[in-house]
Amino acid sequence: MITVLFACVQNAGRSQMAAAFFNQVADAKLHRAISAGTKPADRVHPIVVEAMHEAGIDLSNVKPQRLTSELAATAQVLITMGCGDECPIVAGIHRYDWALPDPSGQSIENVRVIRDQIKQRVAQFIASELRLRLEGR
Repeated sequence: MITVLFACVQNAGRSQMAAAFFNQVADAKLHRAISAGTKPADRVHPIVVEAMHEAGIDLSNVKPQRLTSELAATAQVLITMGCGDECPIVAGIHRYDWALPDPSGQSIENVRVIRDQIKQRVAQFIASELRLRLEGR
């Protein structure tokens, strides 16, 4: 089982969308995604909940969680999205950084664009990087 951890600052937008898309597409027997934030919000941004609902995913009951070194140590891959130096460095974990705009305070039109970019990146990641990891390369 490969665990992918998606991390951003508030865990209320980008990382939630990425984990949800990942878990929707990935083979649950082989991999899973979790998400967390360095300064978690109280809830997922309502505009993100709306945009994801349009994509057929319900995030209305998801609660942001704090990104800790212990949580990061449970993953084999860490994908950060804007938390920069605040994201922990964990030995033995492969880290990627996806420079994506923060959906907080954005219009629904902009959040849809961010959502679609995240969906595309997740699909590309599963099709290329994750497949190579499963094959042991």
